[in-house]
Amino acid sequence: MFKEFRAFIARGNVMDLAVAVIIGAAFGKIITSLTDDIIMPVIGKIFGGLDFSSYFVVLGTVPAELAGSTDYAALKKAGVPLLGWGAFATAAVNFLIIAFIIFLMVRAVNRMMPSAPEAPAEPAAEPADIALLREIRDALVKRD
Repeated sequence: MFKEFRAFIARGNVMDLAVAVIIGAAFGKIITSLTDDIIMPVIGKIFGGLDFSSYFVVLGTVPAELAGSTDYAALKKAGVPLLGWGAFATAAVNFLIIAFIIFLMVRAVNRMMPSAPEAPAEPAAEPADIALLREIRDALVKRD
């Protein structure tokens, strides 16, 4: 069983997948920073200067020590049920940015890859009845 596992891990596509996951995690952190530190503050400024992560709806009772608090993280840590639509909006923008950047990368790679030249189409094999009729015709021409 150990040999099978070692052979499985040593296959190229497993190693490629491992590298892709590691790079993807690092890429995700970059995009999260781009979204949280650059894009969302600009969007927040356009829509009233507020941070999107502070947009939430309280769905339950708030403890007395946090009454009137607008700190999403503190309320969530205290176990208050919240509908954090601002955090969701940030995550949705994150996803759209990642999807768009991946689209651009795949598009660029596809353009850089040489397209395989189309092989000339081989003529289709002649049906047997046509070949037989052609032989008969040629034989009749020779007889005359």
